[in-house]
Parts: sequence; C-alpha cells; structure tokens
Amino acid sequence: MVGLNLCPFAKRELLRNAVRFAVSPATTERELLHALADELAHLETDTSTETTLLIHPQVLGDFGDYNDFLGDAEALLVDAGLEGVYQIASFHPDYQFAGTEPADAENYSNRSPYPLLHLLREASVARAVESHPDVDAIPERNIALMREMGAGALQALLVRQ
Repeated sequence: MVGLNLCPFAKRELLRNAVRFAVSPATTERELLHALADELAHLETDTSTETTLLIHPQVLGDFGDYNDFLGDAEALLVDAGLEGVYQIASFHPDYQFAGTEPADAENYSNRSPYPLLHLLREASVARAVESHPDVDAIPERNIALMREMGAGALQALLVRQ
C-alpha cells in the first residue's frame, strides 16, 4: 500500500506512528464483531491513533463470507452511533471487485496477506480528500499500476513472511 503509493495519505500516518495494527485471535464472526467494537472504542479514546488495521487471520478466509460480514460490520457502526464518524475499508487475500475476474490485476489494490478491516476516521478522510489535487484520479491510477505490474508480480508482494 505505502510502497506503491496506492493511498497517497497512508505514508504520512505510518511515519507519524499513528497506525494501529491489531491482530485479533477471533475464530468466529461474533468474536470478530467484539474485536471491531473494541477497536472502535480504542479510536474513540486514543486520539493519537489515526487509523486501525484490524487483522483477523483465523476468521473469514473465504472472500464471500468476508464480503457478507461487511454488512454486519457496517451495522455495528450504525448501532454504536458511529456512522459518519468512522468508515471501514476492506482488504482480503482474495479480494475481487464486481465485474472483474479473480485473477485480474486490479483486484490487488485491495488484497492483503490476511483478511483485515481498515478503520478510518471520517474527518481525517475528508481533510485528506480536500487537500489532494485530484482524488478522483487515484482509483484509475491504481488500476493502471496494477495492470502494468501484473498479477504475478503483485502476488509475490503478498507472500506471507
């Protein structure tokens, strides 16, 4: 993400040590929802954490199940009164955009070594978008880069160490 500059806002937060990496031991969706609620509570109380990556290697390995779970995660935001305060970006080893084939290179912009939920502060996203000269060009640039690099090279970047 940072090395390829897929998100032009990520490097700054990483360098500021404002990214929290939380690895959940959850093995069920229910446990993962509890972990998600805990991470949202952490963001509510710790203003030095700009964003959280909630990594959950033991649950939702199937992309279809993961994709279905995103609705539950969004519902948790609503139920907690945090819709519009935080947003959830999704990353998965088998991420696939609608209208693409599984092996299409553009899917790699949202692929990660493990399933994860990226929790972002809406206000921070709004500030970043306002400060970027052409935020609408980011997805097209990323797709072009993914296609240029090719699925094989991108898969090599995701190999779990």
